[in-house]
Amino acid sequence: MRFPLRIVVACLGLLVCLALPPGVLLADELAPDRASLARIEALKPNEGALLGRARVSGDFNEVARRFDLQRTGPRSRNYSLKMVWAPDRGRALFLGANHGQPHRLNDVWEFDLAAMSWILLYAPDNPRSYDGLGDDASDVVFEDGVLRTRRGGPAVIGHAWWGATYDPVHRQLLFMNIWPTKQDAAIRQLGGDPAARYKGPPLWAFDPATRRWLAVKTPPGPGSPYGAMLEYVPDLRGAVWHMNNWQMSATWLYSPAERAWSRLPVNQDRKDFQAQAPGRELIGYYDPLRKIIVAQHEKSTYHFDVARNEWTKVLAESADSIRVPRGNDARAVFYHDHASGKGLLLDLKARELWVYDPGERTWARLQPDGDPMPNGERMLAYLDPSRNVLAVINDTSVWVYRYKSGCPHS
Repeated sequence: MRFPLRIVVACLGLLVCLALPPGVLLADELAPDRASLARIEALKPNEGALLGRARVSGDFNEVARRFDLQRTGPRSRNYSLKMVWAPDRGRALFLGANHGQPHRLNDVWEFDLAAMSWILLYAPDNPRSYDGLGDDASDVVFEDGVLRTRRGGPAVIGHAWWGATYDPVHRQLLFMNIWPTKQDAAIRQLGGDPAARYKGPPLWAFDPATRRWLAVKTPPGPGSPYGAMLEYVPDLRGAVWHMNNWQMSATWLYSPAERAWSRLPVNQDRKDFQAQAPGRELIGYYDPLRKIIVAQHEKSTYHFDVARNEWTKVLAESADSIRVPRGNDARAVFYHDHASGKGLLLDLKARELWVYDPGERTWARLQPDGDPMPNGERMLAYLDPSRNVLAVINDTSVWVYRYKSGCPHS
């Protein structure tokens, strides 16, 4: 018996929610916020609710307090907007640096919606300058070809772009750490030999359980373009790394089990990769039912068929079109909504919320009922599949939105 796709999508959403742990036990588990959970539980389809202010916790050092992080939380950071869902923890992770103002920090954060809390997992090492090690490089060492801090974090920290994702098998946050730092000059500053510098892909992993950074040195692999996408694909047992511009015109796969890269044979038969694949500063997500990556680059929409190794531009609008949202990793986020099987794109600059239907290949702008969305300059957002809501965070003020009724955990 064959079922309509919309029924399959709804059932998959239910299975995803049931598979997610309703009460993940963590070493640093926080008390649940019962009032907020009740408000989330009561949300209707297409309704938003302002939950109030989240707490900020963690082991704050002098650097964190210098920038008032114990009060504001991390805040968005230029091209660092992506928050990554960790299903085993039931929380979302965040990292990435500003251009340089007010800081460039290698801190790592976690947000717990159930407890209404920001948690600082890794307090920042000394701040860095735009292209060097900053005013105080006393915490930096050059070892085994890598610039790192004495606590183990990356001494050179870049934007997240859309280049962060979560490996649920090894339970690590993967981060392609790309930034135009003058690394050879920094190595000489420390008395090292630039010829010994590791020149492979700048992949780092962060373990939220142990709160440790790890430089992942691999055999030769892809280039290091700015504004690329790293997205974990369970069906490939690895993370897709994609860019289509002068720095790198390819789609690669990183396999964590082997710590190895492989270039995917993308669009080989059609030989139209450059015309069909998205370019720099794209945003996107993986759709586990359709087995495609959905990406938005400016006013164009793309699908990557995992089985066929094929990119297709499915929609293309002019720059001034109001029929589709703008996809750019400095202004918007784009996540898979498990309950509906669609994609939710939030333009944090324009404060516009859109829904994308991959089956129909159509966009629609949403007008949420309930409390209005916050209007902050440094907001962050992520999709919490365990509670079936999009969470929007303005410093510590939290607003949640439910697109479609599904299976939120209580």
